Amino acid sequence: MRPGQRDAAHDITPADAARLVDAGEAVLLDVREDDEWAAGHATAATHVPLGRLRADSVPAGSTVVAVCRSGARSDQAAVALRGTGFDARNLTGGMNAWKQAGLPVLRDDGRPGEVI
Repeated sequence: MRPGQRDAAHDITPADAARLVDAGEAVLLDVREDDEWAAGHATAATHVPLGRLRADSVPAGSTVVAVCRSGARSDQAAVALRGTGFDARNLTGGMNAWKQAGLPVLRDDGRPGEVI
């Protein structure tokens, strides 16, 4: 695979990601910036911006589903995590696809959020 080329074999749909997270089989890792997270995020997500991501930021032994706004930054995160031994997937279409799938996007205070 060339640098910058996406690895579609490790992509996962929002519905499949939500099922894994709900079953406790995966961790949803939001790698967007602080302002994007504050505007709205998946309720079960853990927030670690891509620029601060380290292998010890993520629970060991868990499948990681990385998410950003559209899927580009989260693909970088998933590739990096796989390089350190994680089973890491990229959420296809990012938070835009999550919201379009009808999955909840909320602010920390529980109010409806938005994807920016």
